[in-house]
Amino acid sequence: MKAKFFFVALAMVALMCSCGSRTELFNGKDLSGWVLVVDSESNVPATDVYGVKDGNIHIVGQPFGYMRTDKKYGDYTMHMEWRWVGEGTNSGFFHRVQDGDKVWPNAIEVQLCAGRAGDYVMLGGSKISDIECVGEFPVKDRAGDYEKPVGEWNEATVICKGGKITVYINGHLQNECTTNTTEGYIALQSEGGPIEFRNLWLE
Repeated sequence: MKAKFFFVALAMVALMCSCGSRTELFNGKDLSGWVLVVDSESNVPATDVYGVKDGNIHIVGQPFGYMRTDKKYGDYTMHMEWRWVGEGTNSGFFHRVQDGDKVWPNAIEVQLCAGRAGDYVMLGGSKISDIECVGEFPVKDRAGDYEKPVGEWNEATVICKGGKITVYINGHLQNECTTNTTEGYIALQSEGGPIEFRNLWLE
């Protein structure tokens, strides 16, 4: 009986530890834990671009910029949901963002442009080993198209382990790449039109 009780207790402790491993990136109320960046030539306050509306992160899309975490992260699995407000335009979210806030930073962008969700875009001179990185913003195309209609919530899962980045869109494997960067900030992009994000967390 004691042995049975011990193993049940051990299982409960393990469950509690696993539940506590989630890191919430958005509290549903404000943008605590985020650094807001806009194009320095725009003269538009960052608080006019990024905000919280009905419990979701709301980004207006103009001027260009991004909001990034105030902490760097190494290995993680990220969950995020997004939807377009009105017309589907252009946006993305960045991984392995390096120091030096500017438009655009050194980072790997997971494209959210309507009809192109899951493409990789190499920003600020970042490179991956999977393709020849030529041009200002090299692109590695996604494997297919699994986006939902404009206005519906989409789900993205990104696994960053070492230099490898793997992306799933709505449960479908969409893209993979390998970079020599193993740590950085995470960011959400303003580039196009209104977009909303919710349920952002890491494991």
